[in-house]
Amino acid sequence: MASFTINVNNQVSTVTAEPDTPLLWVLRDELDLTGTKFGCGIALCGTCTVHLDGNPVRSCITPISSVGNKKITTIEGIASDEANGKFHAVQQAWIDENVPQCGFCQGGQIMSAIALLDKNPNPSDSDIDTAMEGNICRCGTYERIRKAIKRAAKAETK
Repeated sequence: MASFTINVNNQVSTVTAEPDTPLLWVLRDELDLTGTKFGCGIALCGTCTVHLDGNPVRSCITPISSVGNKKITTIEGIASDEANGKFHAVQQAWIDENVPQCGFCQGGQIMSAIALLDKNPNPSDSDIDTAMEGNICRCGTYERIRKAIKRAAKAETK
């Protein structure tokens, strides 16, 4: 076991884990941030997507020892003021477009969409498809996801 100091959602925490423990399990089991879900465990479904310094990564295969001083952002850390009904533009677009059905994959989908819009504020359908590739939705809400990303892009440019 080793001790790791990590910055998650702008809060610094010290956790104890084996160096090869996936970040996913540190977030869920040590920090009780359960919005990041376990899906496949081999980085194929995207359900466990979080940001490391703004870049989307699959937390199920990211060892805690590789995080270092990078800022970790989870789905819990993106709302501007959720308690008062102020969501991130992507979250609001997800609500407005009625994207989720079962909702299981949505945290990872939203994290990937935010990373896309941070790098490309006006993505084409092809850009969206490329950025969202590897985020699997078993309910098949891909068209609504694309519409929500476009809606969030418009909202962020206002």
